[in-house]
Amino acid sequence: MSPSDAAARPAKPDRIFDREAEWADLVSFVGDPRPGATLGLVSGQRRQGKTLLLEAVAGASDGFYFDGHAAAEAETLHRLAERFGAYTRAARPPRWQRWEDAVDALLALGDQRPAAVIIDNFPDLVGPSPTLPSVIHGAYRRLRQGRRHNRARLILSGGTPSLMRRLFSGPSSLHQLASLELLVQPFDFRKAAEFWGIRSPRLAVQVHAVVGGTPAYRGDLVCDDAPTGPQDFDAWVCRTVLNPRVPLYWEARTLLEQENHADRALAHSALVAIAAGGSTPGAIAERIGAQLTDVSHVLAVLRNRGLLHAEPDAFRPALTRYRIAEPLLAFEHAVAWPHRAAMEQEDATDVWRRARATFDSAVAAPRFAQLCRDWATAHAGPDTFGGEPETAVRGAVSGPTGHPRLDVDVAVRGIVEGRPGVLLSVGLTRWNETMDTPHLERLRQTLSALGASGVDVSEAVPACYSGLGFGPELRAAEARGEVLLIDVDRLYHGE
Repeated sequence: MSPSDAAARPAKPDRIFDREAEWADLVSFVGDPRPGATLGLVSGQRRQGKTLLLEAVAGASDGFYFDGHAAAEAETLHRLAERFGAYTRAARPPRWQRWEDAVDALLALGDQRPAAVIIDNFPDLVGPSPTLPSVIHGAYRRLRQGRRHNRARLILSGGTPSLMRRLFSGPSSLHQLASLELLVQPFDFRKAAEFWGIRSPRLAVQVHAVVGGTPAYRGDLVCDDAPTGPQDFDAWVCRTVLNPRVPLYWEARTLLEQENHADRALAHSALVAIAAGGSTPGAIAERIGAQLTDVSHVLAVLRNRGLLHAEPDAFRPALTRYRIAEPLLAFEHAVAWPHRAAMEQEDATDVWRRARATFDSAVAAPRFAQLCRDWATAHAGPDTFGGEPETAVRGAVSGPTGHPRLDVDVAVRGIVEGRPGVLLSVGLTRWNETMDTPHLERLRQTLSALGASGVDVSEAVPACYSGLGFGPELRAAEARGEVLLIDVDRLYHGE
C-alpha cells in the first residue's frame, strides 16, 4: 500500500483499541476500486469486538450494516427490508418474500461504486434459512456472468472459524468465493495489560488468568472496573467474577450453552479435570470416570468450538495434550464451579480466601506457563534462543530408571542455519516460587535424559521462568551464560 493509498482510507475511530491490522484489512477490502463483486468472511469467538469493528467500518465507508438475530425467516426479511429502505432513503421499504430477492438487492448496491454490505451474526440467520449460503453463492455466480462491473463488498460475520467452515461447506462453498478471511482474536497478553491499564506485570498475569484478552469483559461485563493496583486484585475478584450481580459471574457457563444436555454435563466434567491438571484424553477420562470414547468426543466438540487447544507433546508427538483456551473457563472450573453453592450463601471474601491457593496453583500458574510459551514465540529477541523460534509447547521426559518423570513447561523448537525443528530450549516455569540452582540442575537432568533418548540437544539452552524472581546462584549462572532467566518484567517488557 502506498502512503497516498493509506492516507485516502478512513482512519480507525479512537473508541476501538488496537486492531490496526484488522482495520487495515477491512477498509482495504471494502474500498477496493477494482471491478467484480467480492466476499469477505469474519470470524472469532464471542465478545472479541467483531460487531464494534464492523459497525465502524460500515460507518466510515458509508456502507450497509445489518445485525442478524435468530428469528423466523419472514421476520428477518421484514427487518432487513426496513433497514435497507432507511439506508437507501426509499419512500417505503421493499417487501421481500425470499432471500433471493433480498440478496440480489443488497449486492446491487455495488453496481455504481464499491459498496460495503455487512451482515453480522450470520450463523443466526442460517439456522431458520439453511439454504442461505447457497442463495448467496448463486447470486455471485449470476453477477460474475452478467454484471462483472458490480463492486459489492459483502462481509459475512459471526461464529468461530470451524462454525463458519461448516456453514459454507458443500458443493456451493462460499469459501471458494472469499477473497478475505479475517479471524478476530483476543488481545495478546501484552496488549491485554495495556487495554486494562495495568502496569504491574505480576498483576497483569493474575488478571489475564481470569479474563484473558477478551475486550468485552472489561467494558460490557464489569463496567470498566479494573484493579487499581496489585493490592486491589483480591477485592476486584470478589466484586466482579465472584459477584452474582455482575454479568461476568455468569459468562463462563454461557460459553457451553449450545451443547445438548448430555454433552454439556460431560463438557463441564472434562473442563474440571483439565483445570485440575489433566491434559491427555486418558488422564481426563480417568479423572471423571468416563469412557475414553465419550471423553474424546466431547474434547473434539470443545476443540471445534475454540474452547480447547490441542497440541502434541514436545517429545512424544503422537500424544495430544489439551488446555483450556478461554481463561475465564479455566477460572470457572477450577475456582468458581467447586464453590458455587457456597457463593450463593456466603460472602464472596470468605469463599475467595478458601479458593485463593487453588487459584494460584490451578489457574495462575498454568496461565503463567502459557504466557511464557507465547513470549518465546512472539516476543523473544532474535538472539535469545540462538535460533528462530517456531513452536513452544509442553512435554514430558522419562527420567532415569527409578526416577520420576521430568516435565518441561516450555520446549522451544525452531530454525537454526536453515534446519527446522531444532530443539532450542527446555524451560521450567514457577509462578509462586523463587527459582535457584535446583531448578537448573533439573533442567540439566532433562537435557541429559533427552540426549540419551536420541534427541539432539546440542543447541538447547536451559531456561527458568519465574513469577517471583531468582536466587543469587542462579543469577551467577546466568552471568556465566549457563541459563536464560525470564521474570515477569521481561515477559511483558523485554525480549
